[in-house]
Amino acid sequence: MLERAAHAVEAVDNSNAGLRLLESQGFDLLVVDIFMPGMDGFETMRLVHQSRPQMPVIVMSGQQFRSASERGPDFLHMATKLGAISSLQKPFRPQELLAAVAKSLSASQRSSRPAKANKETGAD
Repeated sequence: MLERAAHAVEAVDNSNAGLRLLESQGFDLLVVDIFMPGMDGFETMRLVHQSRPQMPVIVMSGQQFRSASERGPDFLHMATKLGAISSLQKPFRPQELLAAVAKSLSASQRSSRPAKANKETGAD
């Protein structure tokens, strides 16, 4: 779906492979599941932000609760508090992912502009 929307995509099946790929290639955005085998999305996001603090991260989770009495921690909210720019509850519609990617890339471009450029254009 992201490739059809003209985004270059590299998919991996675990965080360690993703971190190795991130070290060897440049990326504009990271999309990560919170619950994965091995290293979870929180730890992955923490490690990425140590070396690339401006990299936008979108988190997703399929963790759902059956009733208010079974409600546990809000992992997606926790992830945004820890620096994720956007979060998605699975299952989500393709348009939701595309909107989160567009928002994340737009925010990343604004934050990576030199301060002088922001002043000249009047952007924040």
